[in-house]
Amino acid sequence: MTLTSYNPADPADLVLSVEPVGAAGTGAAVEAARAAQRGWLAAGAAARAAALGRAADAVEAAADELTALVVREVGKPVAEARGEVARTVAIWRYYAQAPFAPSGAVHEPAAGEGLLLTRRRPYGVAGLITPWNFPLAIPTWKAAPALAVGNTVVLKPAPEATACALRLAELAGLPAGVLTVVPGGADEGNALVSAADVVSFTGSTAVGRAVVATTTARGVPVQAEMGGLNAALVLPDADIAQAAAHLAAAIAGYAGQKCTATSRVIAVGDAYEPLAEALAKALATTPAADPASPQTVCGPVINEGALERLTQAIESARAAGATVLAGGQRAAREGWYLEPTLLEKVPADHPLASEEFFGPVAVLLPAADLDEAIALANDTRHSLSTSVHSRDLDTALAAADRLDAGMIRVNAPSSGVDFHLPFSGAKQAGYGAREQGQAVLDFYTASRTVTLLPAGGAR
Repeated sequence: MTLTSYNPADPADLVLSVEPVGAAGTGAAVEAARAAQRGWLAAGAAARAAALGRAADAVEAAADELTALVVREVGKPVAEARGEVARTVAIWRYYAQAPFAPSGAVHEPAAGEGLLLTRRRPYGVAGLITPWNFPLAIPTWKAAPALAVGNTVVLKPAPEATACALRLAELAGLPAGVLTVVPGGADEGNALVSAADVVSFTGSTAVGRAVVATTTARGVPVQAEMGGLNAALVLPDADIAQAAAHLAAAIAGYAGQKCTATSRVIAVGDAYEPLAEALAKALATTPAADPASPQTVCGPVINEGALERLTQAIESARAAGATVLAGGQRAAREGWYLEPTLLEKVPADHPLASEEFFGPVAVLLPAADLDEAIALANDTRHSLSTSVHSRDLDTALAAADRLDAGMIRVNAPSSGVDFHLPFSGAKQAGYGAREQGQAVLDFYTASRTVTLLPAGGAR
């Protein structure tokens, strides 16, 4: 079956048509990567650092082209797409220095002469499975550190972002077998997870669990990022206008198609009424629009299936007694657009209040006090990112200590990631080691202890 990728803003626009490589092709790519890995490691730190630096330069030189491709293939608003390209360049440059990082330590022996060394060495072939919502940045923040420490990489991107992944690998210009993209779907993903020496996955919870089960059964290191049902806590003393602006950006930005997007807004006490009014107004002035326009914040959702799931969920919530405060309708334009939506009085057991829908939709929940707000925020299996909005630093810090999320942002949108810091969620939002920053270098390497004793016996 041919793999196709269409423009979500113009469903008649075919971006890419390519044949999937199949399980056999994926296995062949892994073997080619394994054959190339020894030479890639032996080339040395300076060669790897230079190669990653050249990749950064090539991506930077092609920034306009890549920005346009991201807008076209995944419907990301052009301002965000341009920011993603810049971030991708920065990630390549950040990890271009990693080959020179210490790879171990020297220790004193317990007795006698000699040396005890610890060294971190690459596993071999890193199998990477990436989503479509950050088609350049996520493949890069997985591939660059894996490559820096001496692994080779086989990347299986989401079908909807295959054109971006292929162009990224082409621009990186690495030696044959060092960075390979395998177009495909579940068959290719399963084959990669079953063959790679270390695996990093970002995607849905159901698929992530299967990836973890397969890799752990093989004894292979794995990290899995599986999304989040993210909350925002707004306290009565917060700057309501600022909080509403931050929340609107986190709900509607890129049509809510970020694992850190806000989907539950928890208003504490007297904050409820003014926040409901301010947030509904902010979302109403953030319409779903053409992603190629510099003013657009909320573009289309990724495909027709996603749009149908979202509209059906909204109608189901209405039927269950929910009230729509903003949006709730498809936009009156060609493409897969949904107006940014805010609902209140959504039953606690309704899927919109308990599951990730990956769209520009949020529910507004009341909490009598901070204790109840924290209990509501923590009442999820998918704790990735939570934001807290308050003028009281003591209260915000106290809340941060009690929240379960992997990332807690104070007076900022829940969306947003600093690539030089560790990134992961809590509970079922993530599994295994953290991504990004220096911490991920340990994930892509294994520690070895080496004992060196004098030749010729004891003196």
